[in-house]
Amino acid sequence: MGNLYWVYLVLPFCFGLVLNTLSQENSDSDVYIVTLKQAPLSLSYQGFNNGSTSVRLNKLYKPRNDSRSHQRSSSYISRVHDSLLKKALKGEKYMKLYSYHYLINGFSVLITPQQADMLSRRQEVANVVLDFPVRTATTYTPQFLGLLKGVWPRDGGYETAGEGIVIGFIDTGIDPTHSSFADDVSDHKYPIPDHFSGICEVTRDFPSGSCNRKLVGARHFAASAITRGVFNSSQDYASPLDGDGHGTHTASVSAGNHGIPVMVAGNYFGNASGMAPRSHIAVYKALYKSFGGFAADVVAAIDQAAQDGVDIISLSITPNRRPPGIATFFNPIDMALLSAVKSGIFVVQAAGNTGPSPKSMSSFSPWIFTVGAASHDRVYSNSIVLGNNVTIPGVGLAPGTCSNEMYTLISAVHALSNETTLANDMYAGECQDPSNFDREFIQGNLLICSYSIRFVLGLSTVKQASQTAKNLSAAGVVFCMDPFVIGFQLNPTPLNMPGIIIPSTNDSKILLQYYNSSLERDGFTKKIVRFGAVASISGGLEANYSVSAPKVMYYSARGPDPEDGFLDNADIMKPNLVAPGNSIWAAWSTLGMESVEFQGESFAMMSGTSMAAPHIAGLAALIKQKFPHFSPAAIASALSTTASLYDKNGSPIMAQRAYTNPDLNQSPATPFDMGNGFVNASSALDPGLIFESTYEDYMSFLCGINGSIPIVFNHTGQNCQLYNSTVTAADLNLPSITIARLNRSQTVGRSLTNIAGNESYRVDWTAPFGVSMNVTPAHFFIAMGEKHVLNITFNAMTNDSTASFGRIGLVGNGGHNLNIPLSVIVKLY
Repeated sequence: MGNLYWVYLVLPFCFGLVLNTLSQENSDSDVYIVTLKQAPLSLSYQGFNNGSTSVRLNKLYKPRNDSRSHQRSSSYISRVHDSLLKKALKGEKYMKLYSYHYLINGFSVLITPQQADMLSRRQEVANVVLDFPVRTATTYTPQFLGLLKGVWPRDGGYETAGEGIVIGFIDTGIDPTHSSFADDVSDHKYPIPDHFSGICEVTRDFPSGSCNRKLVGARHFAASAITRGVFNSSQDYASPLDGDGHGTHTASVSAGNHGIPVMVAGNYFGNASGMAPRSHIAVYKALYKSFGGFAADVVAAIDQAAQDGVDIISLSITPNRRPPGIATFFNPIDMALLSAVKSGIFVVQAAGNTGPSPKSMSSFSPWIFTVGAASHDRVYSNSIVLGNNVTIPGVGLAPGTCSNEMYTLISAVHALSNETTLANDMYAGECQDPSNFDREFIQGNLLICSYSIRFVLGLSTVKQASQTAKNLSAAGVVFCMDPFVIGFQLNPTPLNMPGIIIPSTNDSKILLQYYNSSLERDGFTKKIVRFGAVASISGGLEANYSVSAPKVMYYSARGPDPEDGFLDNADIMKPNLVAPGNSIWAAWSTLGMESVEFQGESFAMMSGTSMAAPHIAGLAALIKQKFPHFSPAAIASALSTTASLYDKNGSPIMAQRAYTNPDLNQSPATPFDMGNGFVNASSALDPGLIFESTYEDYMSFLCGINGSIPIVFNHTGQNCQLYNSTVTAADLNLPSITIARLNRSQTVGRSLTNIAGNESYRVDWTAPFGVSMNVTPAHFFIAMGEKHVLNITFNAMTNDSTASFGRIGLVGNGGHNLNIPLSVIVKLY
């Protein structure tokens, strides 16, 4: 059995002072990530030695972690790094931030560009890369995904779902006090995963006892941020504590405890559960509220997570810009993740929130499982009924007014105190300060507040406005959208009193026209003598499930996958699939600052591909639990080939195409919107056939990129002569096929492995427009454990540069059905 370790770390507080001083003395200094030619520990222990012939491992075998035995080796490697810096920089000032030793052999260091050039000319050094910034990109989704009735009961119920699997989260930290991460919520005691050897930092913010059998490890990484002087210890916390909320949310989506009551603003919204509620959580905090994060810190987190022995890495983060160079795949984060995959770790990453434009993808490499965001069918909505019998829809997680009772509407600008005028407070209509108003006007009435651009920027808040209304004894609060706020998408917002936010500027005009037309004014003074408009608010606390779902959300990043900075297309399909990512309830840090409206709450409803990725991390834990020897590629295949193409009504999944009025701008989703489709949790646990890929396959692909041989060596320390450099991305054994440029004709192969019983399959296909195709064989029998190869030939039938799509379907007589999406972009006849 493994043990949990707690260590006291107080270094970052002093460390920041030293680094900031250095930064000020060397104003042109920056952080660089340096990779050495000598192989890292993970490759050395697997038979690699600086380009020598490799020892191939069983591709379904994941080497167990042995990080304690590596401690002496890692200490030696760190001393080697120190010695190199002293020799290369010859007494000049520098500051080493991290020694990387497990996945890559290298370090990050604060130096000048001239010093970076000196290091790059050293014989021991393979690569010197400038650090770059990164950014962050549920009560019902287990039921929507079929976990309650299909997946969990099949293997012992939620009491064992994911048990023994460790998911590592590289995010903004965690709130260890949250009940979603307690280890005593069930009579069924959590085991300690014996393959995990991580530690739990103990600091003033993260005291002893924060970790347990559920939360088995927690660290933070901020050296690069501290060197830049952007680290704010009062809100970023030099500890694993989550001062943002994002990390707590993503961890609970994947692996939060089952049956935790969701209480927000005094209202109950059901019970929460993660996808794999018995999985263990290890936290590697490398992102922060005030500035996001930096690649040097993220690489250190990845390196540590792999050494600790996590089974899955979940990254709800993306780079701030497309990586430069001959290919997007050659960046420090993706290359560290390639080594993690070689160690048997399944890697999940959010696609990014930069959709819906083509080529907006922020996750690039074929060894990373990229997840886009889709809706589910639970929505919260309320409405306001006006005295003229007009009903206006809105949003707001709020109770309604008393039934069958109408209340007087009064605009904030008509309820100002004698001391307040719009001339001295032009924002008074936003209801942020109760001292601006006359209580006698507002008491017992519905207060109308303006929702301006200041709410979008966070300068004004719904929470403060509703508190103002409550302090003035209003019966409720109504937010009308300012006409200058165009196309802003509003998520449901919690209110602790009857209230509604009208997101449509047109609907807001209708309400204000009714309000103004109902005012009675003195004929001589023109002062208002009577407020004649009345209304009632229906509650927004009850969810309804009548909408069509899933659909791909407008913000979810889209393919095709950009291969380089010139936006050439890669022969790789991204995203891999989509998962629930919109309006997701999950745990929240009470210190969380990301969403003003949920400050102080223990749960929050958030949207983004950041919420979609941890759904897949949790489902991957269930697959890993059932198939413990599955490789990362096998897990990816099981999730991909079983994905659904249809919504809950049996219609094709739709994709939103515009930020403004997204539901009015949608069309059927293509593989560049949703990859293989929407995740099907039940089928993923019984895929029938899998597509297997190895580290050697990915290396052959990288070596096949024009001009990549020295770059591959710089990043991996391995010689491309060991690999088949004729392999292209289209040749990778992925459960999808993308051909960016079809020059007349091309044939690709796909190898299938049967992990189920003996079965016969029929092969159906639909060719992309402008392409003819043939798949052989069209029928085949495959015994349990055997492999079979499909050969797919594409022939261009026209000259066209518009992407077109098709699909291959494998229909088994034992009930297994697999889908393989196809995309061809440029066709040359």
